[in-house]
Amino acid sequence: MAVLRTATLVGAVLLAGLGAGLFYSYACSVMPGLAQVGDRAFVDTMQRINTAILNGWFMLSFLGALVLIVAAGLLQWRGGNRTVLLWIVAAAVLYVVMLAVTGAVNVPLNDKLAAAGSPDSLTDPAAVRAAFEDTWVRWNLVRALAATAAFGCLTWALALSGRNS
Repeated sequence: MAVLRTATLVGAVLLAGLGAGLFYSYACSVMPGLAQVGDRAFVDTMQRINTAILNGWFMLSFLGALVLIVAAGLLQWRGGNRTVLLWIVAAAVLYVVMLAVTGAVNVPLNDKLAAAGSPDSLTDPAAVRAAFEDTWVRWNLVRALAATAAFGCLTWALALSGRNS
């Protein structure tokens, strides 16, 4: 059972790390880079990114992390270390915060951006961008922080579980 607990926690750490890295990358490179382009190019690029990211690899890490976090928590609860469990629970809460922000803010903004239509046919691409960019960037930072904190909690849980084996 100890091997299964450790393997599940390692998987949760890896998948949570991928998610945290994705949001971090947007916060420190993708969005600052896109801030430098014109309105049509911004809308076009974000629409393309929002379409491209909806793939199995992204969904595996994005939703799979929560599955493995919950599984790691259940395995700790059933015979593991209670201190490790507390860190896993903290990670789960933070990960759910990230998911909630994504579902309540970022995805609806992505959907509105898609509904605006082709960048070539927009009469006011600056208005479309203005309705999207600042809010999306601000809330992406929130989810980057929540995802990174969840990753940190899981990493600490893994370190603690290694000390107790």
